Amino acid sequence: MSDNYNVVELFAGVGGFRVGLEASGVWKVAFANQWEPGKKNQWAFDCYTKHFSEGIHSNADIAKVEAKDIPDHSLLVGGFPCQDYSVAATLAKGIQGKKGILWWEIRRIIEQKQPKFVLLENVDRLIKSPAKQRGRDFAIILSCLNALGYIVEWRIINAADYGFPQRRRRTFIFATKPNKKARKMYASPSSDVILQSGFFARTFPVESGSIQKSIEIPKDLVRITDEFSTLFGNAGYCVDFSAVHQTVLPQECENGMTLGDILDTDVGESFYIRAEDMPKWEYMKGSKREMRKTREGFEYNYTEGAIPFPEYLDRPSRTMLTSESTKNRSTHVILDPQTNRLRLLTPRECEKLDGFEPDWTATGMPMRTRYFCMGNALVVGLIERMGKSLLEFAKEYKLLKA
Repeated sequence: MSDNYNVVELFAGVGGFRVGLEASGVWKVAFANQWEPGKKNQWAFDCYTKHFSEGIHSNADIAKVEAKDIPDHSLLVGGFPCQDYSVAATLAKGIQGKKGILWWEIRRIIEQKQPKFVLLENVDRLIKSPAKQRGRDFAIILSCLNALGYIVEWRIINAADYGFPQRRRRTFIFATKPNKKARKMYASPSSDVILQSGFFARTFPVESGSIQKSIEIPKDLVRITDEFSTLFGNAGYCVDFSAVHQTVLPQECENGMTLGDILDTDVGESFYIRAEDMPKWEYMKGSKREMRKTREGFEYNYTEGAIPFPEYLDRPSRTMLTSESTKNRSTHVILDPQTNRLRLLTPRECEKLDGFEPDWTATGMPMRTRYFCMGNALVVGLIERMGKSLLEFAKEYKLLKA
């Protein structure tokens, strides 16, 4: 297989990007980095290395990994934390002076290694963070990538909209170093990048979209930090610091998977809810209208709606969080079809919700960590579709040599 299909996987977790890309049949991971700061036990990294043997596996702070130690690659991927990406105006070195923010490490590696493609994943709120200056952080990412010579697309994708058994919304960012043919596609007025011809439109078809909006993205990152604010649509692209965006609706998916489709049988007694705990679960899951008090003693009216209790099994699940299995409002509770009793999801079921093989994380890590890893993971089936689509995209526009 050609080295043109080499992949670097950053913030690799338990290997979601790799599982999806390898299932697509052509991409191979040459280097993967996974490090959990401040943790003695590196459970996710251990899980990764037990499943994969090829390539370089790095368990180090990415800020300390030098570009010379990373193999040349055509595709850089990663799911990075959502943080504050602002640049302090007092920092003469600009982004080089910003420490401890992982986006700048991604940018550093992209700048030094110049991969042909970049595919990143983040929470859906990325495009509208921070709350007091909507879109600022995302504009910094767009500006950085454009400054490095990349054309950028983005799309918020709900896995359930495309047949997967979990309503999991994530922001995906695709960037490419264009040649003349690809640049023409993005520049042509007759080419509807968002709805038809772009990478995400080909991979995850949409039915319609709102009126397109255009906005200039400043080149000056300090200016973005100080002044920029806009509400980006859930789909768009950015070329030469000019972004076009809109809100799109996915094509309706028939016969998609449901929560009931991934359930185990003969589940152990420890997953069932005890009778003495039932009042607490009913309270957490129920609607509320009550007076509460802050630490400072200020009283306020608190209201929230009910969550299905038990969960609906004939539709995709709610989004799984890192707190899954703990006693809290967001944990899934189902009525087991086999026993007709209420229980939690098992780690195997959570793995299947994300598209991993059951027992993927049964590699020695504590059960609570298994749930955490799945709440932190992506839906690997989405990545498999992107891997296949990217190969077709690269061939059509002659962006990679055979």
